[in-house]
Amino acid sequence: MPTDVRAFDPEVLRGDFPALDQSVDGHPLVYLDNAATTQKPRAVIEALDRYYEADNANVHRGIHELSRRATEAFEGARSKVARWINAADATEIVWTRGTTEAINLVAFAHGFDMLGAGDEILLSILEHHSNIVPWQLVAARTGATIRYIEIDDDGEWILEDLPDLVGPRTKIVALNHVSNALGTINPVEKVVEHVRSRAPEAVILLDGAQAAAHMDVDVQALGVDFYAFSGHKVCGPTGIGALWGRKDRLEAMSPWQGGGEMISVVERDHSTWAAVPHKFEAGTPNIAGAVGMGAAIDYVGAVGKPAILAHERDVVGYAIRQLESRFGDRIRIWGPKALDRRSGVVSFSLDFAHPHDIATILDSEGVAVRAGHHCAQLVMKRYGVPATARASFYLYNTIEDVDRMVSALGTVEDFFG
Repeated sequence: MPTDVRAFDPEVLRGDFPALDQSVDGHPLVYLDNAATTQKPRAVIEALDRYYEADNANVHRGIHELSRRATEAFEGARSKVARWINAADATEIVWTRGTTEAINLVAFAHGFDMLGAGDEILLSILEHHSNIVPWQLVAARTGATIRYIEIDDDGEWILEDLPDLVGPRTKIVALNHVSNALGTINPVEKVVEHVRSRAPEAVILLDGAQAAAHMDVDVQALGVDFYAFSGHKVCGPTGIGALWGRKDRLEAMSPWQGGGEMISVVERDHSTWAAVPHKFEAGTPNIAGAVGMGAAIDYVGAVGKPAILAHERDVVGYAIRQLESRFGDRIRIWGPKALDRRSGVVSFSLDFAHPHDIATILDSEGVAVRAGHHCAQLVMKRYGVPATARASFYLYNTIEDVDRMVSALGTVEDFFG
């Protein structure tokens, strides 16, 4: 659980994260790469240690005490994930390695069965590559066609095109809830409503990798069929994530991988499958990762996502004002202008330095930002840039972190300007 504070205080909360208490090249670390992965609180690290020190055993199949405790912790974490996103039942949660594997699971276990020549998959050009490439692979093997929702200059979906994009041939709609490249909070509810009215049998999947850690998610209220997110972006371990699926959809799907745990009976010439969700969890799972993800959900839940989102908007608003004041027309900040349409991400370009040079010089002053195409090359092509620099904020970032970043960018300007 987080440090006991009466009100949200990032200065106090950051004390729960050991990795933040270090220096880089003699400068105190300012970590602004949270869209790639968040740091881990002691509560998560200690949960991993406890599992390996006391409860390390395989789950479900053992009779002995360690297996019982490991199974209890593993399935308890599944229940926490279900409550976290308001799933109807814990059996609707499938453990995966992360958002990428969850999307691939749906693409290959469901997409092949329901797609044929001439069918259509609807994506947007805001998608992370993990929500584009799997569908391209499936489309190439089924003859399906991919269509895209375009974005405007502010990184918002152009919804006026929806009537031309959605119709009887639309079989799968796969979209991100929040953009990792621009921070856009997408109006998924409007798209879901439109799809349900024009293609009621279409399967709708949301990539929640950038949403689940920052805003309340209610999969039942969203009205979608699948929702995927990763543990490492919500203060949990890497290599663990979750796919939520409507029970009827999961039961109708073919297995994703074959092996132990996912079977009921194996005969010489055929096998029958275990009940959902175990049908999709072949082999020994990432037990420690699930336990750690459960601890992370406890931690972030105790802080409160509404407080986190409000804090991020305060910090992002301050960052945008400081950047524009300091660099004027020499900086371009990408993404929505309205703060209520933006998550804790500020992607920017300076006209005097490449993003990779920006990130390198900032790193020399202890400021960690991301530079590149952010696995969103279609976004970069839309704006005609090879890359952007991206500062992404979370619950432990402060106004002082922004000041350090802006000061370090002054060093970039002195070097190149």
